[in-house]
Amino acid sequence: MTSKRSDFTLNFGTPPGSTRTSSEFEEVGYPHSNADSSSPENTHSWTTVSRREEDLPLHYMNEDAARRRVVRPQGGSGSYDDHLAPSQTKYEGGYRELDDGGKDVYTKMKATRGLGGGRVRRPHAPPPTTIGEFIQQNLEHIPPVIYTLLSCWTRFHAIGKSNLVVWDEAHFGKFGTHYLKREFYFDVHPPLGKMLVGLAGLLSGYDGSFDFKSGEKYPEQVPYVAMRVLMATFGVAMVPLGWYTAVELGMSWRACHLVALMILLDVGWLCISRFILLDSMLLFFTLTTVFFLSKFHNQQYQPFSFDWWTWLVLTGLSIGSVTSIKLIGLFVTALVGLYTIEDLWEKFGDVKMSWRDQAKHWAARIGCLIVLPILVYMATFKMHFLILNHSGPGDAQMSSLFQANLVGNDFANNPLEIAFGSRVTLKNVGYGGGLLHSHVQTYPVGSSQQQITCYHYKDANNDWNILPNWNEAPYNPETPMRYLKDAPVTKANHEVSCYGNDTVGDAQDHWTVEVVDDLKRGRKENVKRIHSLTTRMRFRHNQLGCYLRAGNVVLPQWGFKQIEVTCDKENNPKDVHTYWNVESHWNERLPPGQTKFYRSPFLGDFWHLNVAMWTSNNALIPDPDKEDILASKPWDWPLLTVGLRMCGWSDTQTKYYLMGTPIIWWGSTASLFLSVTALGVYLMRQQRKIVDMEPREWDHFLYVGKVAFLGWFLHFAPFLIMGRVTYIHHYLPTLYFAVLMFAHMIDHFIFSSRRLNERTKWIAFGVITGLLVASFWWFKGVAFGIDGPINDHWGLHWRKSWNIYNE
Repeated sequence: MTSKRSDFTLNFGTPPGSTRTSSEFEEVGYPHSNADSSSPENTHSWTTVSRREEDLPLHYMNEDAARRRVVRPQGGSGSYDDHLAPSQTKYEGGYRELDDGGKDVYTKMKATRGLGGGRVRRPHAPPPTTIGEFIQQNLEHIPPVIYTLLSCWTRFHAIGKSNLVVWDEAHFGKFGTHYLKREFYFDVHPPLGKMLVGLAGLLSGYDGSFDFKSGEKYPEQVPYVAMRVLMATFGVAMVPLGWYTAVELGMSWRACHLVALMILLDVGWLCISRFILLDSMLLFFTLTTVFFLSKFHNQQYQPFSFDWWTWLVLTGLSIGSVTSIKLIGLFVTALVGLYTIEDLWEKFGDVKMSWRDQAKHWAARIGCLIVLPILVYMATFKMHFLILNHSGPGDAQMSSLFQANLVGNDFANNPLEIAFGSRVTLKNVGYGGGLLHSHVQTYPVGSSQQQITCYHYKDANNDWNILPNWNEAPYNPETPMRYLKDAPVTKANHEVSCYGNDTVGDAQDHWTVEVVDDLKRGRKENVKRIHSLTTRMRFRHNQLGCYLRAGNVVLPQWGFKQIEVTCDKENNPKDVHTYWNVESHWNERLPPGQTKFYRSPFLGDFWHLNVAMWTSNNALIPDPDKEDILASKPWDWPLLTVGLRMCGWSDTQTKYYLMGTPIIWWGSTASLFLSVTALGVYLMRQQRKIVDMEPREWDHFLYVGKVAFLGWFLHFAPFLIMGRVTYIHHYLPTLYFAVLMFAHMIDHFIFSSRRLNERTKWIAFGVITGLLVASFWWFKGVAFGIDGPINDHWGLHWRKSWNIYNE
């Protein structure tokens, strides 16, 4: 008898017809000591470890070993999206082959929605179980740590070598002093950076007793070295920020090294970071904004997650911070704005996204990138007002009501009601308005009589006497009190001048007071008498019918750069530049007023100060009558045509010259032109259906190129149309984006090229690194300080336009 046995097969989970094999189930890759160190991606991807040949988790496996077994990505690489073939696409759970259908790569890309091109997303590493595994997982952080330590050396080395007030330390050190003394001052920049300078002084033990006069020697009690170190810390942080930004932008490890090296070795960034200035903080927050934006971009695959919200909020906070240092922080804000517009436009084109999700995306961007930065910006001014609650040199830039609340002014003694015989100062109510002022100097043309201007500082030339008309009896202090009641650069208006004295004058001296309103009593119908501080009024010339106006037009040098005052023939009742109020008031015959009567709203003060900042900043125009040897033109910066002497140039003084490392500045400028040329060539080849890159490569090329070029353009182009005087340090934030472009172009054409072998890439990397280090070492003295006769330091004069040597 013969027994027969039937054969059968059990299939656990593999669908019929599937090409998947059991070998596709294995552990998630993690850093392995045998990884190929020459691989350009070995610092950003996870290598896989060989597995045992079991198809399923077996009973003797522990829980940790079993949970690590997931589907392996195609191609053997541990990076999920890094090496997709043109005919592969990802779907939930793995990859599948697609029929190209005769379409080229670019046709496929047109159907893709959303922004791409950032760092390749990789699976999270499993929690380390040993110290060795922890070290392996964090090897990628070793290079930025090393670069940070090197940055500490370059930024801190011999930082106190010069014990003199260098360059703009005279301004910003003095502003820090005002915070320690709590004295109100005025400057064209927002307050955050200067508050941090004041904080650095406080932490360093500075007592606020030094005036920070330019070129003056620091006394022993001023801890200027400690203050410089705290400011230089922001410069130190630029280097790791540059590294991690390059990582998030998806650059290769060689390009990341290149970015970090250029930030570390540029003598311009180095020099500006070593003094008590705002620029190191401005650069730091510019870099954090780009870094946070790139991190947020890489979270777009999981919108509204915790990480997504974290990086979006941090981007908004960084925008608010950089703008609160200097107003040119608005340039990087514009970059974030353009990115957001493109992002929302792509989402608007996604017909699969619900309107609810569309609205949530819009609300998130508005709240985090508009409302939050504005709140941060306003909060810095609120702190500014709270700290500086004492009267100081900047009082006159603010409204009279604001000044009334400052400790130490004389407004508490101001009589409330204005009368004949009163001595007053008249404040222009327009934003940025000053005090009506007259000095003995005369107009060079026109009437040739005594000038009348607006001045933002208090002196005796601001005092005016309220007297009767010439056709009335002279003022007599013995008569009953008589109260005041209602009653040429700009060629379109009349000149306002002074002449005569108490006994000499004519009918042209007469002005009629017209009340506008009162900030406490309301409409003019409620105003029976003119009050100091609160009553707003206009002055109409009796003969000509024009109105006294100060419109923030700056006079030439013959007018001492003060504000022009004219008589406006246009009777515009809503023109606040024709509004005036009495600020200081002296009259021995009247009782003092009550300070509790005076209050100033924060929003009004905030807006007033910002307009004054804008107005004063725009007034910083080149003086044709005075040569500014430090100034430069924007077109001089990318080619490093000029530098800037930051201090005196005597043989006995340590000398600092603000310039950039030539290799970095010239190379980064060339890369900008190369990027535009390359884009044009690729677009033309694309039009001819020539495929140069896979979709992900093309997305990456465009994404990094847009961040770098638009960032550079938005920071550079505004200076071409600015009327204000410019200096080379204005280019330093712009340079960062040129450096990113330099690394991107080198990465694209060399480090990530398929046509070049590893040996060629290593040679190129070594040559570029060598040039960067050599050029830094050659010019390091301009940042670390040069002693002795400058002409003895040969070899620094690479361009005739550099005024390094004495002639």
